Amino acid sequence: MNLGRREFLQVLAAAGAAGMALGRWAEADAAGAEAALYDLPPLGRGAGHVSLLHFTDCHAQLLPLHFREPSVNLGVGTMAGRFPHLVGRRFLEAASIEPGGALAHACTSVDFEAAARRYGKVGGFAHLATLVKRLKASRPGALLLDGGDTWQGSATALWTRGQDMVDACRLLGVDVMTGHWEFTYGMQRVREIVDRELKGRVDFVAQNVKTTDFGDPVFAPYVLREVAGVPVAIVGQAFPYTPIANPRYFVADWEFGIQEENLQKVVDEARARGARLVVLLSHDGMDVDLKLAARVRGIDAILGGHTHDGVPLAMPVTNAGGTTLVTNAGSNGKFLGVLDCVVREGRLANWRYRLLPVFADVLAPDAEMAALIARLRAPHADRLAEKLAVTDALLYRRGNFNGSWDQLVCDALMEVQDAQIAFSPGFRWGTTLLPGQAITREAMMDQLAITYPYATLTEMTGAFVKTVLEDVADNLFNPDPYYQQGGDMVRVGGLEYSIEPAAKAGARIGDMRLGGRPIEAGKTYKVAGWAPVAEAAAQAGNKPVWELVETWLKSRPGARVAAPRVNTPRLVGVQGNAGLA
Repeated sequence: MNLGRREFLQVLAAAGAAGMALGRWAEADAAGAEAALYDLPPLGRGAGHVSLLHFTDCHAQLLPLHFREPSVNLGVGTMAGRFPHLVGRRFLEAASIEPGGALAHACTSVDFEAAARRYGKVGGFAHLATLVKRLKASRPGALLLDGGDTWQGSATALWTRGQDMVDACRLLGVDVMTGHWEFTYGMQRVREIVDRELKGRVDFVAQNVKTTDFGDPVFAPYVLREVAGVPVAIVGQAFPYTPIANPRYFVADWEFGIQEENLQKVVDEARARGARLVVLLSHDGMDVDLKLAARVRGIDAILGGHTHDGVPLAMPVTNAGGTTLVTNAGSNGKFLGVLDCVVREGRLANWRYRLLPVFADVLAPDAEMAALIARLRAPHADRLAEKLAVTDALLYRRGNFNGSWDQLVCDALMEVQDAQIAFSPGFRWGTTLLPGQAITREAMMDQLAITYPYATLTEMTGAFVKTVLEDVADNLFNPDPYYQQGGDMVRVGGLEYSIEPAAKAGARIGDMRLGGRPIEAGKTYKVAGWAPVAEAAAQAGNKPVWELVETWLKSRPGARVAAPRVNTPRLVGVQGNAGLA
């Protein structure tokens, strides 16, 4: 659908509440309102005026989509009650966004289904390309930065080993990028793309990726570009925990880590070479970036990713060298961050940050990008479009503990493999389907498309099940962000349990039950899962998870999927937490 005049004016009202200064367009016609939503003049023009455009975590989504933001994103310790751990109406209040408008829909899960039908889809590279071109036209020399998780997340990206996204990003005009899921294609494929296909066009930077033998840099740690007469250093920070969160054998010869000390050296070197604006293009996750910003001097701004937090504000963090701005630009192509800077006398003198939602019903698709996308998808069109079932429920993934898409996967794994319990990884990517929409193979693969997709069936003792849950809980809720390795809580089928996020490590999980009966520590249970990080699983003849889920979907009576009973734990000690809607 297309937004009508009334909806356009609500978009403008919401945008104005977020500081977009669009009030003068309140009486414009629909066409004028459409143009005005993205009419964001730079802070100024000429020498010293630098603009950076930033997207991250698009997860290979070339077409417009729905994506529900979390209703649970708990903050613990010093992160409780502050961005990014705000959801729902508390998010809107903190960001001064008017409830009920399009921007509120883009940023939260409030009234998601009704708002999604009203405002349509978001993202899409053809629509993003239109916005990028519009902003670059008013900001000569602006750099487009890609925060990573770009080459993975769709069937076509998996089947082409990321080639579709490489082609699309080159056409989009990406200048600099870093990575995370990119590394799951393996060292050889990553080097092939970086050295051959991006060389001379896109700089792949990562100061924290080194060889395991001699500690040599694998990629350039930073790139120095001149914009509006200002030497700008873009330093790369790849996901620090890649060999832990993903299979080690994909990056066997490389080591990662936060590498804070080396980062300080890189920043100092860039300053010594004349950089007057230093930006960290990060895939740490926002909590990690907020801590990092307080400990490393000389970084003017961190444009962050990984945790998929669409935060419409730049958070200033003080450190021994001054102040660092910390941002995070959401996921799935929903947003484009715009950081406008004024550099005077060799330092950042003024700035403005805006997080622009990419509304597919408002932005016209760029013809050149749309044509490329059509060509890229054409060889796979029939396979992608095959209808497997129809959902009667809202299918979403994002949230600390579970989502209906994840529950569907768990239910399928248990039923097809006759398991008592199922574990599904706490992945944050995956598009949302509205009730009544078809579950196509493409929609299913949006949840499952990875290079280590093997379904497993394992016997575990009750004690080991608790150990698994405790380990993941500490990864998510450790009060020190440097010990948080990303991802949400493992999704669980069959098993019921309680969790106290603020408790100490090893004491967060309790009251584990199966069918109402307590789990016995010494008893063995059949546990289904998928996405094992051990290399042995890839060699054991296990089927890819999508084969099991497809079998289950096709077996549904009338090819319809009823609303799954989302199995979420009983939360302890989180009453009043602003990360709980």
